[in-house]
Amino acid sequence: MARTESLVQQDVSRAQLLDAAEEVFGRKGFHEATLKEVAELAEFSVGSVYSFFDSKDELFQQIFVRRGEQFMPRLHEILDDTTMDPVEQLHALIDFEIGFFREHPQFGRLYLRYSSVNMLAADREVDVVIASRYEEAMQLQASLIRRGQVAQRFRRGDADVLSRLFSGLIAAYQAMDPLVVGDDPEAVGLALSELHDIVARAFVVG
Repeated sequence: MARTESLVQQDVSRAQLLDAAEEVFGRKGFHEATLKEVAELAEFSVGSVYSFFDSKDELFQQIFVRRGEQFMPRLHEILDDTTMDPVEQLHALIDFEIGFFREHPQFGRLYLRYSSVNMLAADREVDVVIASRYEEAMQLQASLIRRGQVAQRFRRGDADVLSRLFSGLIAAYQAMDPLVVGDDPEAVGLALSELHDIVARAFVVG
């Protein structure tokens, strides 16, 4: 019993550190943030941080690992149902992806800042994690687009390219969304209806 409680406490402490790291890195960026700031926000000592993470790089990487482990199952839940109308799935995907970043705005800032495919490096572990999740998401979206094209619900075109164009529209919206990139707690998010209309005009037939 005591061992179980200890493991639960470790999980809680690790989550607290990841929450703090996400906030500090999201606000200041990787290079400007320090482990001391992360530790102070989480009310830990710097030494305690090292009992959970080997380095600043690993702590940064684990932020993306944790959110990816939350994001990908929910993405699969939406896109794995091949009986659902493709247009409805596309709109559900918009709501989910925008909602996820609004739910975790500091992570949203980090993702927008560090996830550009052109900036990823093969020799950096965090970039390998980001690239792997990105490619999986692109393949899932491309599969949806192909199903929609077969059903004559989506416009013709290379599904892999269209998948990336869709993500580009989502990212452009998120980069302007006050609920993700703004600091005003009273901010009102951009109207999702506009994004739905833009995507519909770009992808949906008729």
